[in-house]
Amino acid sequence: MPATTVSAPPYAILELPSGLRVIHQPVAHTKVSHCGFLFDTGSRDEAPDQLGLAHFWEHMAFKGTRKRRAWHILNRLETVGGELNAYTTKEKISFHASVLSQHFERALELLSDITFHSTFPEREIEKERGVILEEMAMYLDAPDDAIADEFDALTFPHGHPLGTNILGSRESVSGFRQADFRRFVEQQTSPAQGVFASVSNLPTKTVFRLAEKYLGELPARPGRPARVAPTSYQPTWRTEEKPVQQAHCVIGAPAYALHDPRRVALFLLTNVLGGPGANSRLNLAVREKYGLVYAIDAQYTGFQDTGQLSIYFGTEKRQLARTVGLVKKELKKLRDTALTTTQLHTAKAQLMGQLAMAEESTSGLMSLLGRSLLDLGRVESLEEVFGQIRRITAKELLEIANEVLAEERLSGLMFVPEGR
Repeated sequence: MPATTVSAPPYAILELPSGLRVIHQPVAHTKVSHCGFLFDTGSRDEAPDQLGLAHFWEHMAFKGTRKRRAWHILNRLETVGGELNAYTTKEKISFHASVLSQHFERALELLSDITFHSTFPEREIEKERGVILEEMAMYLDAPDDAIADEFDALTFPHGHPLGTNILGSRESVSGFRQADFRRFVEQQTSPAQGVFASVSNLPTKTVFRLAEKYLGELPARPGRPARVAPTSYQPTWRTEEKPVQQAHCVIGAPAYALHDPRRVALFLLTNVLGGPGANSRLNLAVREKYGLVYAIDAQYTGFQDTGQLSIYFGTEKRQLARTVGLVKKELKKLRDTALTTTQLHTAKAQLMGQLAMAEESTSGLMSLLGRSLLDLGRVESLEEVFGQIRRITAKELLEIANEVLAEERLSGLMFVPEGR
């Protein structure tokens, strides 16, 4: 009887009594520990009177806990050469750190303190309010960021939270008080909807022992309110005059949700269209052939119950109509003509290579472990994803192009220079 080999996953998962899951993947070749909390909560989970509160909480987590002031938080890891950071998206909020592995316990203790024991001092709220208002001003001075957020409102209209700005508004941010933060954290951060992810050269038993020490007594809490899926999308094209030097444009449409079995094929199609490779169709057709843009890219973002495919570029105002026409021409090619066997093979090989290189980053791997566990309830191995990519057919890509990229489904938003 032939021998069989059973491969265990390279990671291990521990579920604590509160429902918080701890996932660790040992990596022998690194001396750095990357770790952090990731919650399935983001700006889309804010009530109408809470716009911008998730992002504001991200800032306030560094401003004081029951046993630390802001200065002590900021210096706790910096003094040993570590880094402490956070981010907020439409559906996630994360507090994470990178340190030499010998300081892992220090990082875990600090992260647990700022995540679960922040006190939101009123004086710090007032100071950080000004910082966030300045961040908004910087955002308004960055048209590529601003147009992406405004395009969300076309894709997810009628006030749906996926269509609102993560930063909130000047009015909402100006009104938040200590009680607002406490209520939001209590309602939105059930440990059962969180993950502590870790990648380092530490043994799994060490990571789990320390996780139980600092996180084992967390109380269980009810989960956040259910999300409401967006509806009533109507394709819209809009042009706005802005104080910009060049025209900026986003074209796109709603797409597949994270759990849709076609999401990997759509990701491949998006990579062919406008991925990071210099050989993407949009880059070749618009930049390399005509020199109309410095950069042009396509991006697919999957959410829990929907998704979005978008194309972004900046160009001279006088070249805007021509560039939009070239983009539409490339989309039509994807809808009308299936990839050849060689083109499909090349596209798959390119995507698999990009994914493999991305997994070489241990900090990126830590984030991937947390997101996968929250979004899918499991971690897809690289070989499993490769298998999904290998099974994609040219016919499937053609069908997806005609469904997602049909011209009558597309919306477009353009910022053009004022008075020109």
